[in-house]
Amino acid sequence: MGPTAEKEVSSLHILRYHRELLVSRVKSIQCILDNLLASGFLCVEDVEIVEHTTTKTNQVRKILELVQCKGEEACEYFIYILYKVCDAYIDLQPWLKEINYKPKDSVQAMKVVNTDPISRYCEKLRHEIGRDTCFIMSYGQREETMLEDLYTDTQMELFDDRNESLGFLESPVELLGEQGVFNPHAETIYVTGDAGMGKSILLQKLQNLWSKRELQTDIMFLFKFRCRMFSTFRDTDEISLRDLLFKYNCYPDQDPDNEVFNYIVRFPEKALFTFDGFDEIQEELTLMNVPEVVSPEERAHPLLLLINILCGKLLNGSQKVLTARTGTPVQSRVIRKKVVLRGFSPVHLKTYAHLHFKEQEHHNLVLVQLDASPHLSGLCSTPLFCWIVFKSFKHLYTMHDTFELPETCVTLTDIFLLLSEVFLSRLSLHPPGILKRSTRCSSETFKAGLKSFAAFAKLAFQGMERGHLIFNQEEITSCGLMEEDLLIGFLRPVSQYDACGSPATFEFLHKTLQSFLAAFYLVLDDQGPVSSLLKFFTECSRTRQTFCLPCASCISGSSAVRGKDPFKSKEHLQFANLFLCGLLSKAHTGLMEHMVPPLLLKKKRAFLKQYLSTSVKSHLHGLPHYSSDEGRRVHVLPSFLWMLRCIFETGSKDVARMTAKGITANFLKLGYCNVYSGDCTAINFVLQHRQKLLGLDMDNNNISDYGVKQLQPSFCKMTVVRFCVNELSDSSVEVLAEELCKHKVVKILGLYKNHITDVGARLVAQIIEECPQLQKVKIGNNKITSVGGKYLASAIQKSTSIFDVGMWGNNIGDEGAKAFAEALRNHPSLTNLSLSANGITSEGGKSLAEALKENSLCVGVCICRDAALCLDFLVLLSLGLFWTWNWLPANHSAWCQSSSTTSNRKRNSKQTKLVPQQE
Repeated sequence: MGPTAEKEVSSLHILRYHRELLVSRVKSIQCILDNLLASGFLCVEDVEIVEHTTTKTNQVRKILELVQCKGEEACEYFIYILYKVCDAYIDLQPWLKEINYKPKDSVQAMKVVNTDPISRYCEKLRHEIGRDTCFIMSYGQREETMLEDLYTDTQMELFDDRNESLGFLESPVELLGEQGVFNPHAETIYVTGDAGMGKSILLQKLQNLWSKRELQTDIMFLFKFRCRMFSTFRDTDEISLRDLLFKYNCYPDQDPDNEVFNYIVRFPEKALFTFDGFDEIQEELTLMNVPEVVSPEERAHPLLLLINILCGKLLNGSQKVLTARTGTPVQSRVIRKKVVLRGFSPVHLKTYAHLHFKEQEHHNLVLVQLDASPHLSGLCSTPLFCWIVFKSFKHLYTMHDTFELPETCVTLTDIFLLLSEVFLSRLSLHPPGILKRSTRCSSETFKAGLKSFAAFAKLAFQGMERGHLIFNQEEITSCGLMEEDLLIGFLRPVSQYDACGSPATFEFLHKTLQSFLAAFYLVLDDQGPVSSLLKFFTECSRTRQTFCLPCASCISGSSAVRGKDPFKSKEHLQFANLFLCGLLSKAHTGLMEHMVPPLLLKKKRAFLKQYLSTSVKSHLHGLPHYSSDEGRRVHVLPSFLWMLRCIFETGSKDVARMTAKGITANFLKLGYCNVYSGDCTAINFVLQHRQKLLGLDMDNNNISDYGVKQLQPSFCKMTVVRFCVNELSDSSVEVLAEELCKHKVVKILGLYKNHITDVGARLVAQIIEECPQLQKVKIGNNKITSVGGKYLASAIQKSTSIFDVGMWGNNIGDEGAKAFAEALRNHPSLTNLSLSANGITSEGGKSLAEALKENSLCVGVCICRDAALCLDFLVLLSLGLFWTWNWLPANHSAWCQSSSTTSNRKRNSKQTKLVPQQE
């Protein structure tokens, strides 16, 4: 029997009995020697003897011999060191539990100082990351704001491998949890979202939480990288994994034996990597077709190391968080779970406003202006744009005693012009007192700062041309920028990301700001031909060329022709095109004429308008059409949205009318196109010019209440209104009720899976009652109780046109079921009804069965997962009195969202069929 079975076994005996286990598992001796020396159990000569021993295992044997010679107390203290410094001696923690080790009071009184290189590095890493992340530096180098004072959560939506929503995360702490994991064999958490949605700031918050040990994880090492860094390396650069980790994060001190790196290699699950901006890597790589780098000692191009880490071929088992803009291709096999950032909800927006404006008066003024402009509120749902708007509020108040944005501030171009004005105003030599008494004059501000502004625009344009996001001092100087210009605010220093070790490198505050300035350069340029305006439109439609890399074999599919569509390509190019349309719009002629000769400006405006008109016609002609029960449909592509955005920025009603006329289909499907609330003004700008009626399907986007308000002028023409899965509340239904009841042309209404309560249900009931052509209503998976159910049932009972109602996933209960039973009884048109997952018991089921006996038309009823299959329903089934009793599996969303194409064919037939059918 070993000593683990004895009650009072001596520490000396433990060391003798488990000698070989200790020799094989103790990997680091520095902390042991330091503490034995400090406590007096070993002398300097003893330490020197150990250090001069050749191998690590012999060093451990020598320590054990010396400790055993010193007696029981020294042996107790030796084991106590292993117990206290658990991070360094993680291999021995199971052994300590096995022998049921409990330190005595006498030994606990003795001091143990953690001098282990691994533990010290962990603390250093936490300290440096905490220091680097405690301030928000993303959108301005002159102001330092504490992260805790301004950070606001955004909507973080989880998706599965089929791109179906799994709900929302409550905080960044949940990002590393198991919720939403659909591929347990993968290691990368993929966070995506549109420009300015807060991907970088979310990572910064995650890193800051880890530094303060608030992340609820046993991660010991966090290595943060920005992917644009990997584009600064030369093609011939090769580094080791060790250099990649330590040179670009922080370096371990006093670690001659590489214990820290060896520990990370042995325990990769203790490491977390964050890679920000995968879309900013210039080369188009596929994660699964790269030359393998499996040895941690092998030197390779840094980009190869990145890809092999993401694929799990290097440091397999480590966790990764990867961010990228929407649409960046990342193969599903490497994604553990997927999170899509949706920006600020109305609640988040109010929280963010409160953090920016501490004074209640200012806070209220801002909220009043946002409430008065749904489009501005929609723009502010994007954190970056919201920051610009709030910064502009502060600037106007500080400099001009006004707390109102200009009435002309309606487009994204307006927002970035306002930001530029804020930055350029720093060049003013007037004392604040005089400025406060002056009126705001944008043209004077731009004229005064034109030289510097043009230099920034040139730098941005050259960067876009060369694919550069980081600029060295030589590039900056060559554009005519002086040292004092760098204080304006457009650029920030990022020398730590320069692979060549240059002391001064810079980047624009945001990639979208670089796109804006590059577009401005195209407008200001008076040297090149007018056709050079189309630089980025042409770039979007031509064949993409790849860069020559040492990993050329890992590039696949990057040379594929992208067609002639000028509304396709990388997002930063599309933003440049969008801003070009805005800057050359008629609304900005007055401002631009102060910087560009009027005749040249007129030529550029006419040239762009002509090109845009031609491109829009070509784009619309190429959209795929197909026939359906609702008529001729067109399912647009995401590039269609960029086209509408560009048209809106131009402000040209002529182009908008031409576009509306060019949409020849009578049903427009914009589902899964990543439409957010700010886009709805652009959509409305075109659709309001349409003369014919139109069906609009915008399911599975993020338009929110702000978007519905922006679409209000177009509802007079809509026969189909599908806004399922769009974060809508009762206020959206209020807008719909007002417009749809006024014009009475709607035939299909889809509001599945939103946040509609009984208040909204009453408004939907009003629509059902007052719209004589309404045939289908999908309002499942909301928050409707028996109160709302009764309103809806009463309205359905009065309708003579409705034949398909989807109410799945609410909570109407038996009271609501009884109301629907009355609606079913002898109803002249209702044939399909879904009431499943509504808390209906056999009592409600019996009421429905009784009502169905008196209904000769109803061919589809669904109340599964609620009522027991009562005898009344079985009798009806056996007699063939209605078509189907739907017994559904766990996922019912498909039926609720579909238009039930079979219902028209079977409205007058009677079939008995007990089948599993998805709702």
